[in-house]
Amino acid sequence: MKTLIHNATIVNEGRIFVGSVVIEDDKIVEVSENSEYSDSSEFSEVIDATGMILMPGVIDTHVHFRDGGNSENPAGTFYSESRAARAGGVTSVVDMPNTKPLTTTLEALEAKETLAARDSAVNYGFMLGATNDNIDDLLAIEPTRYAAIKLFLGSSTGNMLMNNPEQLDHLFRDARKLIVAHCEQEEVIQANLLNAKREYQGTADETAALHPKIRNSEACFLSTYHAIERARRYGTRFHVAHISTATELSLLSNFDLEKKHITAEVTPNHLWFDDRDYAELGNKIKCNPAIKSNDDRLALWAALEDDLIDTIATDHAPHPLEAKQKPYFDAPSGIPSIQHSLQMMLEPVVSDECGVMSDELVDASTHSSLITHHSSLLTLLVSKMCHNPALLFGIEGRGFIRKDYKADLVLVRPGVEEKVTRESLLYKCGWSPLEGQTFHTHIERVWVNGNDTVDHGEPLKFSK
Repeated sequence: MKTLIHNATIVNEGRIFVGSVVIEDDKIVEVSENSEYSDSSEFSEVIDATGMILMPGVIDTHVHFRDGGNSENPAGTFYSESRAARAGGVTSVVDMPNTKPLTTTLEALEAKETLAARDSAVNYGFMLGATNDNIDDLLAIEPTRYAAIKLFLGSSTGNMLMNNPEQLDHLFRDARKLIVAHCEQEEVIQANLLNAKREYQGTADETAALHPKIRNSEACFLSTYHAIERARRYGTRFHVAHISTATELSLLSNFDLEKKHITAEVTPNHLWFDDRDYAELGNKIKCNPAIKSNDDRLALWAALEDDLIDTIATDHAPHPLEAKQKPYFDAPSGIPSIQHSLQMMLEPVVSDECGVMSDELVDASTHSSLITHHSSLLTLLVSKMCHNPALLFGIEGRGFIRKDYKADLVLVRPGVEEKVTRESLLYKCGWSPLEGQTFHTHIERVWVNGNDTVDHGEPLKFSK
């Protein structure tokens, strides 16, 4: 099968140009600035993408699909969540280890691979989880089998807190793989939690607005500081997951990605919401680390543009709605978000409402049907959501629109109003804090390995 996508506004590797892409079977076989083909008879399908944005498929390197194969009723499954991902333009995911059973052994990894091979509509890979007692076995696993080592330095869903200093030194000294860490200082959290429960439990003031006070900036900064200090001591490749505060940004650098061994991720939720939203959304935006102030949110946007932050990933984490409706102290942390993550990040490109755009306004196309948009922000988002995840995690043959790369592509139609409704959600949990939100883009087509129908994804291949 051979498909021609022409007259598309292609966003790739820092450039925006009108051109064509040819897909044959599962690969990209041609990328051209030529949009006119006199003979289209050789193609099985010809798509006129005038006025639409063509970009690489999003690679989300931080998801919790909840499906470990041994839970009677998980909040999400590879079947449901991968289809939500694909609907939102995400073509590859890396799943976290805090499932049932925990992905902390080779056997658990193989069981997840079997599960995803059967059910996933997108390409997939996994992180292995570090614990206080599995480091020797973990380091013995062939590093090309998995994406990274996940480390929980603050308690979260799954109870995988690692707090043994000797084992942490062992891991950072001897790891042959990127370490990704959830950084929150447990002692600070527990002290704040104890004080809050004494003061607020069972009162009218027990609301999710307490969350950024319990899991506060101090907890984040101290944990990130100590983890980065350890990584620098041992020369470890280290990635800070879901960074959430302005204070942590002072610990990061904006060298070129290939020169860094300390990198960082931000989620769309921490760029979209702030602590003013707890009043309306409550536990629906309770996540770890907490969504914090508007000043923090704007600082994260600035750090993204300054290359202090290297990747955008969702931390997609579904929970049943009835669990989220419990009192604050009893409600779990986590936000389902992968179906709309790309639209969340594109909204500043097509709308001036967010107030965080670059001053540079250009018409990225030569045809009038594409709205005038912020080209530097658009190329930045493609870099952080597609290119950099592939480079940082060593994902082979994906993340770029290049000849002979896998045809993982997303076609986006801007200027279309699309409202999030409960009926439109594909998550198993069936809810989103974005319900009622109107976006100004539509995900028109999504190709995974050259296929734009819901089919099976493939295992990601990782370099050392």
